[in-house]
Amino acid sequence: MKRIARRDFLKTSSAIAAFTVLKPHIVFGSTNNSAINVGFIGCGNRGTSVISSMSKYTNVNIFALADLFEDQLSKASKTLNAFNSKKRFSDIQKKNIHQGADAYLKLLENKEIDAVLISTPAYAHPEILESAVAAGKHVYCEKPAATDIDGCKRILKVSETVNEKLSVVMGFQIRYATPFVEMVKRIQRGDIGEIVSVQLYYFSSEIPLKPIKGMAFDEARIRNHFHFNELSGGILLDQGIHMIDVCNWTLKSNPLYAMGIGGRKGCLEFGNTLTNYQVIYKYPNNVNVSVQSTQLGQSFGDVCARFIGTTGIAEAHYTGGVFIKGENEWDSGVVKSADVLTPEKIATGGSLSSLDDADKNKGKSF
Repeated sequence: MKRIARRDFLKTSSAIAAFTVLKPHIVFGSTNNSAINVGFIGCGNRGTSVISSMSKYTNVNIFALADLFEDQLSKASKTLNAFNSKKRFSDIQKKNIHQGADAYLKLLENKEIDAVLISTPAYAHPEILESAVAAGKHVYCEKPAATDIDGCKRILKVSETVNEKLSVVMGFQIRYATPFVEMVKRIQRGDIGEIVSVQLYYFSSEIPLKPIKGMAFDEARIRNHFHFNELSGGILLDQGIHMIDVCNWTLKSNPLYAMGIGGRKGCLEFGNTLTNYQVIYKYPNNVNVSVQSTQLGQSFGDVCARFIGTTGIAEAHYTGGVFIKGENEWDSGVVKSADVLTPEKIATGGSLSSLDDADKNKGKSF
């Protein structure tokens, strides 16, 4: 695989981070009012969490699995069979559990599958999504769309072939979080006046390295794909992209250009991703947007989108509140500090997280 210079990578990833494909439609089962048979491609921790949430909140039958690695399939099948059991669905049949590089193709051949969840390392998203649409499956694909410009162009071409009967959705959960939805509505109706600038940040802990001793290099890379730009896109596409999506959503536009810097400090020796970066985006109407992110040690940071307007400031934190200060003050009710999260507040639904209902709403929407 071709090596990419850090300067070129940051230029490329800055553009990809602003790219989304979203074409939602209602998904029905193979027969009217029946369960939705879902195939799960890429059976790691994140995907297992997403499909478990779908099972919990919707009439989803987890029907088939596909992954490169047997241990991933074994672990996921045990977890997901338990979810199926709660819904009185059968265990996933062995004939519907596929392993290997072509596992996803075998899964897509199954005519009983209505929809697929794609949660592989991001480098594989374009190829698998293209194949899923060609097979006539509804698709929920984890972000990012791709790790390079060519991959994004490939997905754009796929989006042009999607008919009105298919749903193709990228996994941006914040759009389903009630506090964020309400804040965006208020900003768009003018509660903070004209937007002057936006500050976005995502300060996170380092992703632990999975054991690689005695493992072939390619397998070690794939199992630790978050540590490789060419496989995951790095932290801008893995985490920072969530805040950029909030910005695109709120401003109803995409950036015109970007410039940025990044570094690799305090990092594990295996891998090549940046551990810190800052990017400035120029949006229409002369709005400047700054994005900053880290993956260093044990983070005590925050995740936040701050919109600065002529009559107020709107802030949305993962933990720390969602609110507006200024002429049109508003508070979502999300608790801003653990110090005031009393048992009484917890009993009445009080929470530090602004994403409490995101997975539930996301699952119901597909």
